[in-house]
Amino acid sequence: MSIQSRTSAIGWLFVSLAIIMITVFYFYPMVQALLLSFKSGTGMNLEFIGIDNYKRLFSDSTFKTALTNTFIYLIIQVPAMIILALFISVLLNNSELKFKGFFRTAIFLPAVTSLVAYSVIFKYLFATDGLINKLLLSVQLIQTPIEWITDPFWAKVTIIIAITWRWTGYNMIFYLSSLQNIDPSIYEAARIDGASSVRQFFGITIPLLKPIILFTSITSTIGTLQLFDEVVNITKGGPGNATMSISHYIYNLSFKYTSDFGYAATVSYSIVVIIIILAFLQFKLAGDKK
Repeated sequence: MSIQSRTSAIGWLFVSLAIIMITVFYFYPMVQALLLSFKSGTGMNLEFIGIDNYKRLFSDSTFKTALTNTFIYLIIQVPAMIILALFISVLLNNSELKFKGFFRTAIFLPAVTSLVAYSVIFKYLFATDGLINKLLLSVQLIQTPIEWITDPFWAKVTIIIAITWRWTGYNMIFYLSSLQNIDPSIYEAARIDGASSVRQFFGITIPLLKPIILFTSITSTIGTLQLFDEVVNITKGGPGNATMSISHYIYNLSFKYTSDFGYAATVSYSIVVIIIILAFLQFKLAGDKK
């Protein structure tokens, strides 16, 4: 055996375990879930029904409600979070700012907080007699307490605030690390040419951060489409189904309602299709040809 062949064999030996693990725990469940989406029945008593589950999606009012709620979160929260993360990262990249380490840590901490723990805290903060209403009443911004949890509109607002609070710092770290890799001489040359801070931001920072913005947009979109913990722990999908997400509906189909794993798998694959479409559109809008 030649040295090249031996080196290749050793390389495959090292990656073989990873390939086996990914196949067993990632690709195999994906294929099984796809096959499951063509079946129906309670528990494990399933029978093949073809594409009937996919036809059912188009007449399922609860699915349509969950899909609408999820897209409301997506359309409002993702752009707001990305803009906020960009703004904060630019501020914290200022070399003249004191206590930068403290501010960076404080803003990033929500990202490592337990999902259940922070959701429960938000539920109490935004309760009718919670701290948020008490503060708003004390400064006379409102005359009566806002029903943050029980009103359909304000319940959605609460969910959006919660996920924005948690994930803004996470995205900020990506922007901040990328900003630190930009040569300061580029900004210095722009200042010499008379470019204002705003002009530098839109003419230098945004174009150079374009790949990272695209990456965070896609990952944030995927995360929002899979939203589950906040909805379950803060509003339980209510009032009614006003805040139910697609992932929450999948959970209900599997474990809360009469178990229908086949239809739950179908709804799961609807998320896959939506993610593929939105990721494709984001790549196209960003002008990424790779």
